[in-house]
Amino acid sequence: MRPRVFITQPVARSAIERLRSVAEVDLNPDPVHIATKEELLAAVRTHDVLFCLLHDRVDREVIAANPGLKAVASMKITPSDIDVAEATARRIPVTVIPPIVTEATADLHMALLLAVARRVVEGDRLVRSGIFPGAQSSHLEGVILSDKVLGLVGGGGRIGRAVARRARGFGMKLIYWSPRRKPESEQELGLTYVPFEQLLAESDFVSVHTPLTPETRHQIGARELSLMKPTAFLINTARGPIIDEPALARALVERRIAGAGLDVFENEPHVEPALLTLPNVVLTPHLGSAARELREVMANVVVDNIMAVLEGRQPPNCWNPEIYKSS
Repeated sequence: MRPRVFITQPVARSAIERLRSVAEVDLNPDPVHIATKEELLAAVRTHDVLFCLLHDRVDREVIAANPGLKAVASMKITPSDIDVAEATARRIPVTVIPPIVTEATADLHMALLLAVARRVVEGDRLVRSGIFPGAQSSHLEGVILSDKVLGLVGGGGRIGRAVARRARGFGMKLIYWSPRRKPESEQELGLTYVPFEQLLAESDFVSVHTPLTPETRHQIGARELSLMKPTAFLINTARGPIIDEPALARALVERRIAGAGLDVFENEPHVEPALLTLPNVVLTPHLGSAARELREVMANVVVDNIMAVLEGRQPPNCWNPEIYKSS
């Protein structure tokens, strides 16, 4: 009997076809619908492998729903919404993808920065509503990027460096803060290291690139926002909980900062309601890796992992490789 694989949302056709060559494949065909817990439970009970995406929460109960489950294969870099401990206790491999989203995420980061700086979304809404201000109207005046200060929080990492490379092309001045200085990045990219509070005070754009840890949760809250210029913008494509979302909403409502561009949110897929009403915020639904070419590569990496499991091999991107060690 061929193994059965369930995919929680549509992925690249090439990945699905590869899976169908070795397994029976079922999938949720709706690219918008995030599987509920009940749907995940039902899928796991009748399938050998769960192919899951970013917002799927695979908890202990879901993993335990099928004693014969062979793998939980995630299209994420870290399995933050998977109960890895439960899977490991049951000797079920949890697989991930390598950190291959750098360039696509940096592209989106700059897109958000440009969109909020030049009020692109506001302009789009006006045109669609039949309003066309004069070409030299002051109604949608934004700011130029050249000579503005871009402050990279955690700027020594992969995506921070990629954003810095792009920002140099716009003639921006680059400063950064990180728990550890990165002399090689300073030399390569012309970054200037400054203390965290100085970065907040001097930046025209505060660019967030820190990983989410217990220490960085709400790294930018009411106090940090109060240190920013009233003309400054906050851009986040890292992780939502790094920013205290209600505090950010208050700062935006009160115009204590000029605007924000956000691709990630504290309680995804839910967004702080106040943010949804503000014209000085650009919001995207976690699109960092949403480039067709990249998503095809990502899906096929997941397939590589699944095929290894089905062939009885340790998958190349196994998060809990200890289950393959002899007891």
